[in-house]
Order: sequence, then structure tokens, then C-alpha cells
Amino acid sequence: MSPDELRRFAYEAADWIAEYLSTLDERPVFPETRPGALRDALPARAPEQGEDMDTILRDFRERIVPGINHWNHPAFFGYFAISASGPGILGEMLAAALNVNAMVWRSSPAATELEDVTTAWLRDLLGLPEPFEGVINDTASSSTLYALAAAREVAYPEQRSRGLFGLPTGRVYASEQAHSSVEKAVLTLGFGREGYRAIPTDGAFRMDVGTLRRAMVEDAAAGVRPVAVVATLGTTSAAALDPVREIGAVAREHGAWLHVDAAYGGPVAILPEMRPRFVGWEEADSVVVNPHKWLFTPIDCSVLFCRRPEALARAFSIVPEYLSSVEQSEARSLMDYGVSLGRRFRSLKLWFVLRYFGREGIVARLREHMHLARELADAVEAEEGWELAAPQELGLVTFRFAPAGVGAEERDDLNRFVMDRVNASGTAFLTHTELDGRVALRLSIGNLRTEARHVERTWSLLKSEADAARAGIASALDEA
Repeated sequence: MSPDELRRFAYEAADWIAEYLSTLDERPVFPETRPGALRDALPARAPEQGEDMDTILRDFRERIVPGINHWNHPAFFGYFAISASGPGILGEMLAAALNVNAMVWRSSPAATELEDVTTAWLRDLLGLPEPFEGVINDTASSSTLYALAAAREVAYPEQRSRGLFGLPTGRVYASEQAHSSVEKAVLTLGFGREGYRAIPTDGAFRMDVGTLRRAMVEDAAAGVRPVAVVATLGTTSAAALDPVREIGAVAREHGAWLHVDAAYGGPVAILPEMRPRFVGWEEADSVVVNPHKWLFTPIDCSVLFCRRPEALARAFSIVPEYLSSVEQSEARSLMDYGVSLGRRFRSLKLWFVLRYFGREGIVARLREHMHLARELADAVEAEEGWELAAPQELGLVTFRFAPAGVGAEERDDLNRFVMDRVNASGTAFLTHTELDGRVALRLSIGNLRTEARHVERTWSLLKSEADAARAGIASALDEA
């Protein structure tokens, strides 16, 4: 593609992006589509001859976009709501144009050093101490895997040469509300299902520290080697904040690595009034925070902070001659802190975001999201036939339709039905979870473009669909 042709289509793409972001409110959040629709609409094989970009962009607009669930939509409340901000998008575009591989300093000096600078900026904003060094990965699943690999390195120094076979059983502990990526990492690292122990939670879905202590004492007596304890700050189902200081004390009693999964909740530590809720994470061995969740950075961008980076490097560092250089003693080789050798220039988009919004801009937006979540939680508590399923934390509200005189299983079906009806309307999108064995709806607020009207409209629609469902139940009972 010639420079002139690139310029023409880059301008066209930029115009489309700006128009798209400005018209999101007019689009259905969830598409009217079915599994296989796009596959059936596209050729089964790649073209023999190259096609012109006008045709490719037209197919993008007419075939791809209509099948998109718009995560950037201000009424996208599912999973953990995210948004790609303008500065983040520009940083992503420029990183793609530069197309560097930040594996060692020599392969991309600026990319290596900007990752050092940007992660240090974020560390300071979060209030984490200077011993933590940051490295950027794709997602928290990778960051947690790498943190637990470092924990394995510390717990089993002999495994680097011998492997785990024949060594004493090791175990990782996390709450029943911990993200599934923790258990997946335990399996990937060779500890098996018996190497993972889920600890029950209290009434607010936080890890029960007393149960953790008893479990670790029991396991130690049985000859099980403690590897790590994972605390969560912002669980997926309830946004619960585990008592990290108390958990850390138990972990240290047994010489276990403390990893904090703050992938979702971490950015809230930037708010001075929320900092006390994070007490103890500064004493962890590793912490993961995802800027692509609640720091307006396009996916993917996950920052792993490690207090003991030398252990992380021991777990992964292999330097073949073709990657060695004279700068190794003066600069970090980012390839040493994970599996990936090829590393995208992710720090550029995060740098753009942090500079564009600044601390004050980030704080103002996070506070607004939490305010909107609190207002919704208050409305749920005040509405007859509805209830909170968990205490409202951060930007997540977990609740359920709970009409009187309806059995638990039927309530579960009703909540799924109401959610599906709302999602099918295209007005909003939310997801569900299960707490205490019962279905609950999750409405996550974290999009830059979300306003009170989007939350209010979604709440009105939920109530309307629930009323219609309740009327249907009453009619069926009358007929019976």
C-alpha cells in the first residue's frame, strides 16, 4: 500500500471511528444475530487475488459491525464494563504503525523504557511502594499465571532442574469467589486440581481468614507445601474486597507467596478515600491491575507488579546467544518476565491515557461511576420485589428479582428471562452470576460514556420486563 493510499484510507478509518464513537447511543448494544451468521455470510476461503480496500472497508461496515456486541456502548453493563478512550485508541494505532517487538532493550529501546516509566507512574498513582516493578501482559489470566510461576520458583527451587515429579504436593489457596484464571494457572503450572483449595467466604463474599488459617495448618500437618495465597480486590460476581492485610499475615506464617488479584478493583486505589480498603496490598509479593478494565485503555493491557522481580525472572529467563547484548546489565529484558518473546508496545496507549486524563481526570470519572452504582443499589433496595444479592462495591451492582410467593428455582428462571429480554431489546446489555446457589444479575458501570440516564433507562426496562413476567405468573395461577 502506497503512502498516499494509506493516508486516504487511514483518514477514512479515523472518520469512521469518530462517527462510531459519537453514535454509539443510537446503536443496539447487542446485535440481532445468531451463531454462525457471519461465517455463513463470508467466503469459506481466502481470495486468490488481492481485493481493494474500498470493498474490504465496506464489508467491515456492513458485515462485521452489525454482528458486534458494542463494549464501548454507554449501556454495556455486562461482565466488567470497559471503554476504549480516544487517547488510548490513538496510542494503539501508533503502536501498530511502529510495529516493534519489545522483547529486549536492543529490539526496541524506547518501548522497553516507556514500559518502565508508565508502570512506575501507575504504581505511584495506586500508592504501591517503589520496590514493586511493573511489566505489561495481555490479560490478568497471564499476569496471575506468571505470578504463581514465580511463587512456584520460590516454593520449589529444585523444580527448575528436576521438574515437579516426585516432589511433595504443593497447594495454592484462593476464595470461592476468586476468578477462574487462578485455578487455571494452578493446573497449567502442574499442581493438578488437588493443588488448588477454595476457601469459603463470609456474608459479604470476602475470603474467611479463619478458615484459611485452619486450612493451611491442616495441610502443613499433612506434608503439603504452601505455594501461594491469592487475595482478590474486586471479585467478579460481587466486587468483594478481600481483607488483604489479614490474609497476608496468614500467608507469611506459612512462607507462602501472596498474590493480589486487583485486575478490576485496583484502579479505585487512586481515589484517596478508597485507599484504606486496600491496606495490606503494599506488602504482597505481586499485584495485578488491568488498565483495560477501568482505566479507559483499549484491551489488552494488564500490569503485573512484582515486589520480587528476581523470582519472576528466575521462573522464565532463558537467554539464547542471538538475544544477548551488551546492554543486558543496564536495562531490563522484558522477555524475562513471562512466556511471550514477542511483546506488543502496550505501554504507549497506557502512557497516552495517563497523560491525557491525569490523576484528577481519572479520579473524577471513577467517582462518578461509583456514585451511579450507589444510586442504582439504593433504587433496588427501595423497590418492592427486588433485592441486592451482595453489598454494592465499586462500580458493580449485583441484584435479583425476588417476587413474594415464588420458589427459588422459579426465581432463577425469572431472572434469566428478564435479563434475556433486556439484552434482546438492544437497549442495554448485562450478565448474570450465581451467589449462594441462586442466580443474580450483574450491572457493571465503568464506561467513560455512561450517564445517569443510561442506568435509569436500564433499571426502568428491567422493572418493566419483571412486571410483565410477574403478570404472566399471576395469570397462569388464576387459570389453574
